[in-house]
Amino acid sequence: MIKSVVFDFGGVLIDWNPLNLYRDFFKNEDERDFFLQNVCTPEWNKALDKGLPFKEGVVQKMRAFPSFSNAIRAYDERWDEMLGDVIEQNVELLERVSRRYGVYGLTNWSTEKWAQTEPKHPFFKIFGGKIVVSGVEKEVKPDLKIFQILLDRYGLDARECAFIDDSEANVEAARRMGFTAFRFTDCRKLRDDLAAAGIVF
Repeated sequence: MIKSVVFDFGGVLIDWNPLNLYRDFFKNEDERDFFLQNVCTPEWNKALDKGLPFKEGVVQKMRAFPSFSNAIRAYDERWDEMLGDVIEQNVELLERVSRRYGVYGLTNWSTEKWAQTEPKHPFFKIFGGKIVVSGVEKEVKPDLKIFQILLDRYGLDARECAFIDDSEANVEAARRMGFTAFRFTDCRKLRDDLAAAGIVF
């Protein structure tokens, strides 16, 4: 029986995508794609989520790719522009689920940027502070260690938890831990998946 539901944030409750910033930053699409695939890469972003300070990470990248210095600097200074809209249907789902189940957050998010983001969005208060942030823990999904931190901190049994994330790798990791896990692709499918698992909302 599911007693708790664990939500990822970026890509589930709020849109996060570097293209939100860089789509119009570069005049040349090929240059933009090169930048996101070879300079400020997903792997580098994961290091930031794991606790690498932005200033340190930016300096390292600017030394390696000086011709992209302005774009690299923007990754820090204009980070907020990577955030898109709140995914309102999922926030509504969170509110409804929270009336019947314990709700928890498990997010890959830089400590610095989390401190900037959390106060701007009242829906984060629904979690009552029961949120595990990768930058604080110095562990990132899909590493199983961060899932174990969540379970240990709040006395949860993975077999009694549902987990929602937009990353297939993170979903597979959660399943290995014993969670009933769902990959978010669209709002209607997510609601159907939860209902099929017996989660009432």
